[in-house]
Amino acid sequence: MYYRSEAGLTDDSLRQALNEQLGQTEAKRILIVPPDFTRMYSGAGKITAFLIDLLGDRCEIDVMPALGTHAPMSEEECETFFMGRVKHEDLIVHRWRDDVIKLGEVPASFVSEVSEGLVNEKIDVEVNHRLIDGGYDLIVSVGQVVPHEVVGMANYSKNIFVGCGGSSMINSSHMLGAFYGLERIMGRDFSPVRKVFDYAEEHFLKNVPILYFLTTTTNTGDRTNIHGLYVGRERSNFEAAVADSQKRNLITVDEPFRKVVVYLDPREFKSTWLGNKAVYRTRIAIADGGELIVLAPGVVRFGEDAENDRLIRKYGYAGREKVLELVKEHEDLAANLSVAAHLIHGSSDGRFSITYCTEHLTREEVEGVNFKWRAYREAAAEYDPAVLTDGWHEQNGERFFYVSNPALGLWKRRDD
Repeated sequence: MYYRSEAGLTDDSLRQALNEQLGQTEAKRILIVPPDFTRMYSGAGKITAFLIDLLGDRCEIDVMPALGTHAPMSEEECETFFMGRVKHEDLIVHRWRDDVIKLGEVPASFVSEVSEGLVNEKIDVEVNHRLIDGGYDLIVSVGQVVPHEVVGMANYSKNIFVGCGGSSMINSSHMLGAFYGLERIMGRDFSPVRKVFDYAEEHFLKNVPILYFLTTTTNTGDRTNIHGLYVGRERSNFEAAVADSQKRNLITVDEPFRKVVVYLDPREFKSTWLGNKAVYRTRIAIADGGELIVLAPGVVRFGEDAENDRLIRKYGYAGREKVLELVKEHEDLAANLSVAAHLIHGSSDGRFSITYCTEHLTREEVEGVNFKWRAYREAAAEYDPAVLTDGWHEQNGERFFYVSNPALGLWKRRDD
């Protein structure tokens, strides 16, 4: 079922849509699986709040954010994202290394086929055990369909297999995407990783009562515009959302970026693990020899947890070929392939320069992972995020492109 609005669905129309879908549900125990605060413009927090308004008096509702490898939500993030409807202490925290059970395997032969022989190993299908043994009558997976560097287009079953997945699935899927090449994946459906998720959905989740609520969004300042809400279990709902997102979130430019400046909202981006969307989402449009300036006032670390942070600091964003060599040589990196994939994705492979402008990370820390560094206050005085608007600018004799939020788009050249 689709609900659409060019201007954005109003709160009243959104509530009506949710009532049409679940107002008569007979479910007594419901688990809502939204994204975390790093998807603050997904509209999923509002949808979760409205579902609690609609069903909270007659259903037992739990909320488990699809954290994947991300850090748990803070109390402030919880209050803001869920509009005060969810108590921070009531959130179920998904622990991707500990809380999962194995449902089965995606065969090596299938992985080899979809990856064109680049990856020839099986992939374990692991999910949070609560999805299987939690006693829920209904699991509502809420999230945004938007271009993504690992799977092509985010959400749908990715919310389950990565957001609520285990280390094996997360590591294997990320490395599969990195081997295949993110330029071949981003903004497209039916990537090798998506085909793996489709296989796992068909073979291992058929009897799990999941209902997907998928959004397509843009933002106007801090306001999220929910242009589409796609509800259902069928893949056709996801495909309709993909087509809508490709129309709204793929931004085509007529000339390559010689210089691009990307701002990372400190409320959303606290690590390079997340902030490297500035790299992923603009790289296709950046010219050889170009320059990426990342304004990162809220970035305080590299990884989202201590171990991933340690590995990023140890090996750095060294480029695809070097990272693949490091995986072969070092057991700790080979055991954490999602980090290896992240290091590949966050590198320009020497094609353009990346300068992180930070307040909290030092020059030594940033340069230690192979980025250039500049003080945030100095860079923000030259490229003021309070003044700049998305698009091309001429300033002090130079031409550059400005992006206020890399999470909501994918920039590409018209001739790609």
